[in-house]
Amino acid sequence: MLFIMKPNAQSRINDVLYHIHRDISSDLGARELAKIAAYSEQHFHRVFKDVVGESVAAYIRRVRIEYAANQLMFSSDLTVLEVANNCGFESVSSFSRVFKKRFQVSPGEWRKGDIETNDKPYLSDSEIAAGYRKVAKDPLAEPRIVEVEARKVAYVRHKGYGRSIKQAWLLLQAWAKHEGRCFDRQFGLHHSNPAWIPLDQCRYVACIEIEGSLSHRGKVNELVIPGGLYGVFSLQGKYGELLPQVSKIMEEWLPTSGLKMRSTPAYVEYHKNHFLEGDECFELEFYLPLSFY
Repeated sequence: MLFIMKPNAQSRINDVLYHIHRDISSDLGARELAKIAAYSEQHFHRVFKDVVGESVAAYIRRVRIEYAANQLMFSSDLTVLEVANNCGFESVSSFSRVFKKRFQVSPGEWRKGDIETNDKPYLSDSEIAAGYRKVAKDPLAEPRIVEVEARKVAYVRHKGYGRSIKQAWLLLQAWAKHEGRCFDRQFGLHHSNPAWIPLDQCRYVACIEIEGSLSHRGKVNELVIPGGLYGVFSLQGKYGELLPQVSKIMEEWLPTSGLKMRSTPAYVEYHKNHFLEGDECFELEFYLPLSFY
């Protein structure tokens, strides 16, 4: 008989994070989230903060506001009320109050900002700043607009966009070897937009496609990357150039596409993973989740 370990605190909270990011506009009450984690509500609050580093209310509020910042900037036809509702806020006043606390400007003032001249947190990194200058000269290739099937993956969560992501990939690689799992199909989920979220606060998920389920869950867990409509961009370059390329897509292509960005995370499929390659070069496809309305 196969012995299945009970998931530990990290894997339980990972299940909660997965649920939150599936639809950030849904009712994400602590009582229901505690049930997903199989904790009492009081204990759930303590464990979530221990694992994630912030309270569940603060985490949900931050994720919603960061998504709202994207919608305000890249979906100019949506009203502030529509953006607030899309992000799970019941009123414009509560949304505006939380937004201004996070970004120091009102939603309307944010929308009037010039995304090409705004100070981008990632430009404080000299390599990424150099990549930004290089990418600015390159033409933007048109994407393929395709329906994509859902993907089942094993994953490791990581906080921070930078070379430290390599540690998540090395851990996942070691796990795959130990479990006899294929390591060929590699994906990276990008939960944050580093054009206005500091690099050390951005959330990233290193993933490999798997068959079947995990018999043991802990540091490595499993989730399903949602299927649906995506714009797929083929990108290549060297470390420091990916985030500027993604920003270029968001700032130049998305606002003129006539499409909307969904709330699920964008992700990349690596054909050459710059976090694992000695020359730090990447070849990948960037998947931007889209909808018509």
